Amino acid sequence: MDIKIGDKFSKTRVVTDELIRAFAEVSGDYNPIHLDEEFAKTTRFGRRIAHGMLSGAFISAVLGYEFEARKIVYLSQTMRFVAPVFIDDTITTTGTVTNIREEKGIVTLETVCTNQNGEMTVKGEAMVMLLP
Repeated sequence: MDIKIGDKFSKTRVVTDELIRAFAEVSGDYNPIHLDEEFAKTTRFGRRIAHGMLSGAFISAVLGYEFEARKIVYLSQTMRFVAPVFIDDTITTTGTVTNIREEKGIVTLETVCTNQNGEMTVKGEAMVMLLP
């Protein structure tokens, strides 16, 4: 196995209005906190926020496309939403290998999303199975 504990895989994306609207269309989640600026102004956030699961999709992208093996099966993912993600935020998603079960081909990674200010927005853990 070419992967070792401490290896990191990252990708950076800008969260745009278009991306949020496309995610709403794909997911069917039309919550006005994500799509309606006037409604969002009345919330504690004061403006629209991205879907939490959009960050989940960013994590999936890192593990599915940036992960060195590129042939994986996603086994599990935990996520704790630490801070909101706003339109025009630049989110860097990083998966860091924390455990390897060589005999099973299972890799555990810490998964973290941070914004352009270095503030953590999501923290979690993923488990993936490497395929031959």
